[in-house]
Amino acid sequence: MQRVRIVSWNIRKAVGLDWRRDPERVLRVLKRLEPDIVLLQESDKRLPPRPPALPLDLVRRAGWTAIDADPDTPSIGHHGNAILLKPGIQLKRLVALDLPGLEPRGAVLASVNNTGMSLTLGALHLGLRRRDRLLQMAHVLDAAHQLGGPSIIGGDLNEWRDTKSLLPSGSHWTEIAPGRSFHASAPLFKLDRFLINGIDTIDSYGVLSKDSAERASDHLPIWIDIELNDRTVPG
Repeated sequence: MQRVRIVSWNIRKAVGLDWRRDPERVLRVLKRLEPDIVLLQESDKRLPPRPPALPLDLVRRAGWTAIDADPDTPSIGHHGNAILLKPGIQLKRLVALDLPGLEPRGAVLASVNNTGMSLTLGALHLGLRRRDRLLQMAHVLDAAHQLGGPSIIGGDLNEWRDTKSLLPSGSHWTEIAPGRSFHASAPLFKLDRFLINGIDTIDSYGVLSKDSAERASDHLPIWIDIELNDRTVPG
């Protein structure tokens, strides 16, 4: 069994509650969580050419590799969605998705592996209209199914109601809302969630506290610890 910690966070372009853009503060909070994999939303600046809100040299010095999800631009994400990996985790395949709906939205999926682990990852940020979110969720899960294997997707689902799931009827996926993550100043809503399929063991999950998150974004980071059996590793 291999234990893997995954963090998902909408970093609001590295602009904190004090309205300062401070990428080093964001990376400091992430390092405190000690993740193997980071799934980010709003990781690029708003205006074209949308450079990364987390400069790549700082990301590397913090100990991660950023998957280049949109090589034709200077951004590290696709529609702001980005994946950071610890050294030793190798990218096998990348899929950047444009999602249906009124607003421009997207997601990034990746198959990764290392010794003792093979996993499909996803970072996504869904739309503001529920009917769009339902279409977008179905689109992302279908694409993740094509990649196969144990899968975990994290992101800002923008679903305000605790009792409302965005999963299609009859889905084999499980939605996990670790806790109230928005607004970071007074968390009331579980906007940030994980979607899992085929994961052997979920050890624990949670939301980083307001104090530990250092007011680095209007969302609090969420995290999950999973365990993968050796059978998930291709022979």
